[in-house]
Amino acid sequence: MASLPRPLRIQTIRRIPPSIRKYTSHHYLPRDIPIEEETLPYYNPKQYYPVNIGDIYHSRYQIIGKLGYGSTSTSWVCRDLRSTNNNDKELNNEYKVLKISTSIPTKDSHNREYRVYEHLANVVNKGSSHPGQSLIREVYDSFELQNTAVSEGEEEEGGGEGKGSSIHQCLLLQPMTMSLLDMLQLNPRPFDLPLLKMTIKRILLALDFLHAEAGVIHTDLKPDNILLTLHDTSLLPSFAAAESTSPSPRKIVSLTTDPPPQRTIYKSRPFPPPKGNKNYGLPTLCDFSEARIGTVQMNSGPFIQPSIYRAPEVIFEMDWGCAVDVWGVAGVIWSLFEGEHLFGNDIFDPKTGRHHDPFRHVARMVAVIGSPPPGEFVCRSETTAQCFDEGGNWIAHDEAPIPGNISLESLERRLAGTEKEVFLGFMRDMLKWMPEERWTAGELLGHEFLR
Repeated sequence: MASLPRPLRIQTIRRIPPSIRKYTSHHYLPRDIPIEEETLPYYNPKQYYPVNIGDIYHSRYQIIGKLGYGSTSTSWVCRDLRSTNNNDKELNNEYKVLKISTSIPTKDSHNREYRVYEHLANVVNKGSSHPGQSLIREVYDSFELQNTAVSEGEEEEGGGEGKGSSIHQCLLLQPMTMSLLDMLQLNPRPFDLPLLKMTIKRILLALDFLHAEAGVIHTDLKPDNILLTLHDTSLLPSFAAAESTSPSPRKIVSLTTDPPPQRTIYKSRPFPPPKGNKNYGLPTLCDFSEARIGTVQMNSGPFIQPSIYRAPEVIFEMDWGCAVDVWGVAGVIWSLFEGEHLFGNDIFDPKTGRHHDPFRHVARMVAVIGSPPPGEFVCRSETTAQCFDEGGNWIAHDEAPIPGNISLESLERRLAGTEKEVFLGFMRDMLKWMPEERWTAGELLGHEFLR
């Protein structure tokens, strides 16, 4: 973990004058074809900060190229213009990753990731020596940007300091290479057992630090939030050189019917593969934008966790805690090792193929776990009455039948004998209806499967 982030400060933008920019021919894309963040559900262009390659933020971080995007942020490779004259070991590398959040207007979500990193830094500074702290992506700096280009009368509710502006949280982060999702997309073969065990040990160790020492729940475990460390530092200047000689395709869009303002949307540029015999690095837990401080969360709603990895207590809007991460680990393990989602694509509405269907999801849980939930679980939420009677028997037959042809054993197709038995036991210790009966991250580290 890095040292405590500095207090957030609102910064303005400095544009590079055209005379000192290195211009190469740019490839402009059609405006009517969605790209990048435009393809996401519920995309709102006014929530994204209008980043331009070449901009300098905080009087020191120059944007080099776009690295990625999501529903709540965009990520950019930047150059620290002070690094050559700075002996601080955390800042003496020239390139970092700048994550710029959207101006999501809810009070609870604003600055959440910064607050979590601040909390984790406090835990470390108070003397924690837990080895899991080194398996979490580091943060080096933090500040806020004010976007004054939002049209008057259209600013985000609660998102700005005055008419026609919005505030965007920025975090300067440790550069990483690809995510585990990227790995699976590059090589469709699932993980082998040694790679799986190494990966899961690192994630469980990070979670044990979060849960047992820091009192933090990640809530957003998925292959795209587990990134590989950057061992080949030459990838960063190679990225910058590639952007300079062959600029990323881009498109210019108008945010209002009366221009300006406009915003440029760039295509993300992946890192090139490592050179020579260097590897991609080791798995590290990233993205705390949905994390929660406190091991028991009440009245938080059903919308944490990716739908395919969502724990039953979250679906039924019960109080939840660290055990939701353990359930999420089980789902990630299945995706990495079996090459498919544990509960299959049947948990989505068959008409659209996209919308999560909680009835179908819970019906698959009953089949995969091999038994209905105990009455004690059912009594914890009124919404369980839509699926179960007081004894835990399934009653939502019209909404979704319980599949009769699947079980955890039948879905596992790569192992046999004792090896399969131990692996399924490991999975079952995470896939329990009662959250308090699931093994903790620390307990799972001692499981026979990981020895």
